[in-house]
Amino acid sequence: MSETESNPLERRRHRTGTVVSDKMEKTIVVRVDRVYKHPVFKKTIRRSKKYHCHDEKNQCAPGDFVEIRETRPLSKLKRFTLVRIIKKAEVLDAPAGGEAVAS
Repeated sequence: MSETESNPLERRRHRTGTVVSDKMEKTIVVRVDRVYKHPVFKKTIRRSKKYHCHDEKNQCAPGDFVEIRETRPLSKLKRFTLVRIIKKAEVLDAPAGGEAVAS
């Protein structure tokens, strides 16, 4: 292998995004946002895309900020796999009754 060739794993696309769903077994849905400037009007545009990702240990929860990597097709929709959890979601404590106390 020459020095100009790189590791095949390094050439795969990496994305970072937020987990929006974990309702499937060993699968999460990650929303990846990107911001770019319109080529003609120069206005900043925000676009997002959802990716189905393989989560072997079911360790992600909605709201987690994660890094994903492209992989071989694992199912009809899954083309990415979880690399690591960058930041866990903050869990807010709700009242036990589920309703706010009125004065």
